[in-house]
Amino acid sequence: MGGSSCGPGAHLVHLWPPHFAFSDHHPWDLGPHSGAALLVSLASEVQDLHLAQRKEMATGFSKGPSLGLLPDVPSLMETLSYSYCYVGIMTGSFFRYRTYLDWLEQPFPGAVPSLRPLLRRAWPAPLFGLLFLLSSHLFPLEAVREDAFYARPLPARLFYMIPVFFAFRMRFYVAWIAAECGCIAAGFGAYPVAAKARAGGGPTLQCPPPSSPEKAASLEYDYETIRNIDCYGTDFCVRVRDGMRYWNMTVQWWLAQYVYKSAPARSYVLRSAWTMLLSAYWHGLHPGYYLSFLTIPLCLAAEGRLESALRGRLSPGGQKAWDWVHWFLKMRAYDYMCMGFVLLSLGDTVRYWASVYFCVHILALAALLLGLALGGGGPGRRKTAPSAASLAPEKLREE
Repeated sequence: MGGSSCGPGAHLVHLWPPHFAFSDHHPWDLGPHSGAALLVSLASEVQDLHLAQRKEMATGFSKGPSLGLLPDVPSLMETLSYSYCYVGIMTGSFFRYRTYLDWLEQPFPGAVPSLRPLLRRAWPAPLFGLLFLLSSHLFPLEAVREDAFYARPLPARLFYMIPVFFAFRMRFYVAWIAAECGCIAAGFGAYPVAAKARAGGGPTLQCPPPSSPEKAASLEYDYETIRNIDCYGTDFCVRVRDGMRYWNMTVQWWLAQYVYKSAPARSYVLRSAWTMLLSAYWHGLHPGYYLSFLTIPLCLAAEGRLESALRGRLSPGGQKAWDWVHWFLKMRAYDYMCMGFVLLSLGDTVRYWASVYFCVHILALAALLLGLALGGGGPGRRKTAPSAASLAPEKLREE
């Protein structure tokens, strides 16, 4: 249930220019067009409704409302209103039609908190914005395209990708926090904490709607459904695999639900490669996207094989040291891949990677071969519980 000051009959006021992304060269380009993602998701939700109706007819009895199921097939006007909803304009988090409908049909929107959650979410954005301006000024991306850059010593060339990726993260942190705050200000995506909502997908547990304003006000709400970035998780998680989950979280849910699960392969790495390929195409046709996204499966395979082969054999102190080294290499891998994402062209990307001797590709291949030689299992088969999720103290994690 999300909060809204308008009732279910006020769909037309939500019409606005369609969801779109900025151009590839805009400094605040936020990636793929989201209108198509909304309609793909809506088609899946309608299919789920039809399947549930057929099952009900076949069995002869109704099980009552199912979690996340639509009450009926949306009309053309309702579909257009969802596609053009102002809350998701440009940078907004992906949201399902069920989330949108819950927002419109919230029985007591005044009981849903928005100011305090908004302030709690917004407070780091000014700092991130200042860090973006400072880092992008001191380490401009355009310098990498100049011949003089490649006359610098190797350590300087290697170092440069760190502040470039830092500026890249700060830019997206500000934009996605602002987008989340737009949703929070409208009460969009608010569900009771008891519903255990997850980014993109919404509630995972059935939570009956409150019967009175007093009961609605007594509930504790969160906005996890529209949460698009976990800055703490992105910076401090240990694995490449986990870093993907904390970045563009609502779209990651969409990719997992509609691309990864339907991939023409069973291997985790091959499914990830298929997902990354389609994600690169979704971003655009620049070769840098494909070079960057398709490096991720190699890193996933390497870290999975090597970790399963070696980490379990270490003492607790050794595992802690392993996690710190793993985190450091994870960040350098993302630094390296970011250069392709921001340089865009084949020539600029390959030129930079060649100037640092394709170090991440070579290191990942070496780690993969070593893991295979030691009998390490693939990332899809290993258990994740023993490994540290992050390195920073829990108290530093964002609310």
